[in-house]
Amino acid sequence: MFDLPAHSAYAMAAVLGLLVIASFIRLVLRKRNPDKDYTELRQRIQSWWWMVGVLFVVLAANKNLAIAFFGFLSFLALKEFLSILSVRQADRRAVFWAYVAIPLQYYWVSIGWYGMFIVFVPVFVFLFLPMRMVLIGETKGFIRSAGTLHWAVMLTVFSISHIAYLLTLPVKNLDAGALGLVLFILFMTQFNDVCQYVWGKMLGRHKIIPKVSPNKTWEGFIGGVGTITLCAGFAAPLLTPLTFNQGLGAGLLIGIGGFIGDVVISSVKRDLQIKDTGTLIPGHGGILDRIDSLLYTAPLFFHYLYYVAY
Repeated sequence: MFDLPAHSAYAMAAVLGLLVIASFIRLVLRKRNPDKDYTELRQRIQSWWWMVGVLFVVLAANKNLAIAFFGFLSFLALKEFLSILSVRQADRRAVFWAYVAIPLQYYWVSIGWYGMFIVFVPVFVFLFLPMRMVLIGETKGFIRSAGTLHWAVMLTVFSISHIAYLLTLPVKNLDAGALGLVLFILFMTQFNDVCQYVWGKMLGRHKIIPKVSPNKTWEGFIGGVGTITLCAGFAAPLLTPLTFNQGLGAGLLIGIGGFIGDVVISSVKRDLQIKDTGTLIPGHGGILDRIDSLLYTAPLFFHYLYYVAY
């Protein structure tokens, strides 16, 4: 059982405090502007309460339960990804094996087998899936279907499993424990999204890639990356074994990686001409809409941390 190390407990309390403030602000706005519709804002805040509540309970309860939770998140994300991208009907058996890769990948995580964890999806699953597709005997659309399935598994299984593996790394910051690493990457990634949005709203003038994401500006990107880099520098010694300077490096990676993850999933939605990847989370859209930045920041932060501090 996790005993909630002090710094991790403080970080959780800070997040809950922010949610309380957000809920209070919404009530004030509704009272001051009774004619304005704040339904979407209410849905977003309520969804955040549910997501944060479930995550914190799972993380505080048990390491294996937390790993299983991230495995379930991979399942939901893969299912959502394949629901918006077309794969051939003939490939349903290959898709089955893509789902089988999820419990196997998280089993390697649970036993701390780093060697298998790091090669299972990008090597063994990568080689196995097209072989299974070949045995079906259907060649029309093979390349597109194989590419779609491979990319989906890499993003939704391999990338997300890096968060779970943080829980199995040796604890080097006793005040934060294993929880600190997970809280750090989750909070910094989400805060990066907020910072880039706020800076873009305040100062945004020059668009980066208007055909992909019209609201993304250089001012928002630079302001967000600068803010999250500095915040990560201060937070890293509290929640991770990284020093202040090493935390700055982690923050820079998270800021840039989060932006790329966001626009990559935006490109997918633009290509498919859809607004959201799903409807599972009221006010947010689908799972991929919520974790798009994390698909890039999780593996980038993990490997930076692993080679710098372990």
